[in-house]
Amino acid sequence: MDWSASLKPLLAKYKGKKHPLNYDNIYQLLVAVILSAQDSDKHINELAPAFFKAFPDMKSLARADAEALFPFISKIRNFGNKSKWLLDLAKKIKDDKNIPLTMEALIELPGIGRKSANVIMREAGVKAEGIIVDLHVLRVAPRLGIAAGTDPKKMEKQIMDVIPEKDWGQIGMAISFLGRETCRPTNPNCAECVVNKSCAYYKSK
Repeated sequence: MDWSASLKPLLAKYKGKKHPLNYDNIYQLLVAVILSAQDSDKHINELAPAFFKAFPDMKSLARADAEALFPFISKIRNFGNKSKWLLDLAKKIKDDKNIPLTMEALIELPGIGRKSANVIMREAGVKAEGIIVDLHVLRVAPRLGIAAGTDPKKMEKQIMDVIPEKDWGQIGMAISFLGRETCRPTNPNCAECVVNKSCAYYKSK
């Protein structure tokens, strides 16, 4: 299977489409990505504006303590760890202009793994060093037949091996959007799918 050619309709449909998390700058994106882990983008979008009003930049966050953060994030899953990560990160970065945009530097920050780093790098428009593998990609990629298993790092490597590097920055998010909109966990809308001709699941039906 030539996945590069097969997934062109998917890339065309979603290329450059903004991530569902709402943000106005890289600082807000970084915070929102950390808060959204194991929670929903929708929930974070509802709570984030008040947080950013209270802590509009990295400098203000670096001056805060956990008690100051709790009123804004206590309804978010795993808020205890997330508040610690945000405070540690803010003290380390100190200023918005110091936010790193390489995989190596991002994954050294508290609360940031490869998936989060890939999201931040994509949205920032820098050269991709990997592929976003979120919960939607974990479900959809094996359905398509482009990857197998349940380990995000192994799946990322599998997709990187069959997709040209120039498309790394877009393909993960494109598969994620497909999973959010069309290839739902139950009753996927295969008839509407732009890559159903290449899909192992569709062919097996």
